[in-house]
Amino acid sequence: MCIYNKICYTVCNNNYIIMPQLLSDEMLTGDILHAWQVKEYEQHDRSVMWYILMSSISLLLVLYGMFSGNFLFSLVIILAGIIFFIQSNHEPQQVPFFIAELGVGIGNRFYKYSELDNFYIIYRPNEIQMLFIETKSAIRPLLRVPLNDTNPLEIRDTLDNYLDEDFEREQEPLSDAIGRNWKLH
Repeated sequence: MCIYNKICYTVCNNNYIIMPQLLSDEMLTGDILHAWQVKEYEQHDRSVMWYILMSSISLLLVLYGMFSGNFLFSLVIILAGIIFFIQSNHEPQQVPFFIAELGVGIGNRFYKYSELDNFYIIYRPNEIQMLFIETKSAIRPLLRVPLNDTNPLEIRDTLDNYLDEDFEREQEPLSDAIGRNWKLH
């Protein structure tokens, strides 16, 4: 059972899953080394053609689910469509992100460095400027943080003091690339 402002441990496959702490005024985070605001999610400018195409694909998937007897699949597609509609009519909030001496914070969550595995930065101007931080948690395995106007070299130098950098990762995860290219998230 989770208690607010405490680290919660859950046994899953004989491994401990460490959940981030809720930020509070009395929590020790160390000095804040870098801080900036990020959007809660990317908001895309979707054309009318995008909505027509996605509605057609969704309708075909719902009909497939109905004819194949997989009503749960149809329900998931309908719910995804409702979420996209609500999200497109809602302005994303600005969420604070910071790198401190004892961990990183995003929104009202704080991740200690002991809960994090490694990081990598994908920086291609005018395309993608993103910091990816891998957690040790199976529940939330990857934090993706837009760099905005932040200098990626300064972020790399700071995080190198606390986490290992994954030099093998040169591309964003496939799910992020698909979501960005198809304007899904």
